[in-house]
Amino acid sequence: MPNIHPKTTPIYQTSVFTFDDLNELELYFGQPGQSYMYTRYGNPNSDELAQEVNKLENGAGAVVTSSGMSAILAAILTVCKAGDHVLCAEEIYGGSSTLLAQELTRIGMEVAFVPSAEMYTLDNHVQPNTRLLLAETMSNPLLQVLDIARLAQETKRQSIKLVIDNTFASPILTKPLTLGADIVIHSVTKYLSGHSDVTAGVVVCREQEELQRVQKVMMVYGLNLSPFEGWLAARGLKTLRLRMKQHSSNALQLAQYLQQHPKVEKVWYPGLEEHPQHELAKQQGQGLFGGMLSFRIKDETEAVNRFMRALPSIPFAPSLAGVNTSISHPLGTSHRSLTAQQQQKLGITVGVIRFSVGIEEPEELIAELETALAQV
Repeated sequence: MPNIHPKTTPIYQTSVFTFDDLNELELYFGQPGQSYMYTRYGNPNSDELAQEVNKLENGAGAVVTSSGMSAILAAILTVCKAGDHVLCAEEIYGGSSTLLAQELTRIGMEVAFVPSAEMYTLDNHVQPNTRLLLAETMSNPLLQVLDIARLAQETKRQSIKLVIDNTFASPILTKPLTLGADIVIHSVTKYLSGHSDVTAGVVVCREQEELQRVQKVMMVYGLNLSPFEGWLAARGLKTLRLRMKQHSSNALQLAQYLQQHPKVEKVWYPGLEEHPQHELAKQQGQGLFGGMLSFRIKDETEAVNRFMRALPSIPFAPSLAGVNTSISHPLGTSHRSLTAQQQQKLGITVGVIRFSVGIEEPEELIAELETALAQV
């Protein structure tokens, strides 16, 4: 067979790797990371993706998983066991709160949610068995920006781990590990892959000890990523920097347009000077504010329906961060599992629209919004 040197990594679409003899098998166990045995344990495509994300996040290493939710689970299981206490930011993705409140409690963990106003003084929330705090760089869906360095000081004072979901920001804007976080997770499904055609997650660790534990959790629980999705995500990652600049530029223009529209009651976007954490977001995001924003129109179901139906090129899709613009409805999708009281407390009402701004020409998006808002 000719000596082949492909410019890009091939897809290693195999479930298992072979050995010549027992000596080679012993080398596999004696020199971890030098060869492969079974794709659940590791695969070149998964490793390539993990290495590239780790470079972006400045970590000690990374482990890719089958989804963002499995990445959150792996991060928590790395630190916590039955009987431990977990803190979580009150303003967070609904899937994360559901995992903690409904599933982890079933296996013996205790969970408490921390209001935004109390995030930086945790004395009233930390217990002797508290092990970690989970929070987001930018909260889903109302874009509250977390002061990660300040929070890291508090979690260190409390001797608990800080786990940051950096999905909304991406490492192009913010690198939580450099600000003091212990573990960073992403839904790779979103900005890192960027094209709405991959389901994946990643856990990035600041310390080798935690990295080894994440690797074991991924292998034993079967949270591994498939070779093809690893390859596809690694390809998407190559354009992350370019995409995030365009996402951010477009989102700022659309936020400014929506802010002045009479049919729009409120806009949540860190790039607006009126945003309560604008200066923090500017500093923490290297001058970029990301591609996610939310806004509120009339709190009537039919008004929302008319708005959605009048957007022929902007689909209602309950995900985010693709190159194509889409909208979602937090009350009906991402935060549906919360109680009505919780939804009301967070400000998630019928009229709140989450807007994932793509990389199209902003003038085209504004023209379509103008037509749709006329129907509200």
